[in-house]
Amino acid sequence: MNTITQITAEETYPVRHEVLRKGKPLESCRFDGDELETTVHFGLYENLELAGVVTVLENGNPVFEAERQFQVRGMAVLEQHQKKGFGDNLLTAAEDYIKGKHGRLIWFNARIGAAGFYEKAGYKKNGPAFEIPNVGPHYVMHKEVL
Repeated sequence: MNTITQITAEETYPVRHEVLRKGKPLESCRFDGDELETTVHFGLYENLELAGVVTVLENGNPVFEAERQFQVRGMAVLEQHQKKGFGDNLLTAAEDYIKGKHGRLIWFNARIGAAGFYEKAGYKKNGPAFEIPNVGPHYVMHKEVL
């Protein structure tokens, strides 16, 4: 059985490190905005083991005109827990939280290899791929909140 609960920024670091920043210093898992009062972090637990994480912050992107923009970041599911629907569960939790905050647009920087996952969830690419230094190529992706 799995459950999703709100966690601290520090609790996200081991999963972020393993999935998003492998081989880099643990400090690289701390993202700007992690400690803001308006930022929330969710953890998905399977049998009391933290299997995946996602972070949501109210943060506008000047590319979009919508009011009440929220950014999803640090979405990660440990490899041994992938292909179980946990990514979908975490994304749904993030979207539900944003809807509850009356968000109008969700955006994020998606790794190229994850773009297909997000497209299946209704997100669209906005422009060509770009490079995040020391991390790799990404797309800006977005979805209007209905």
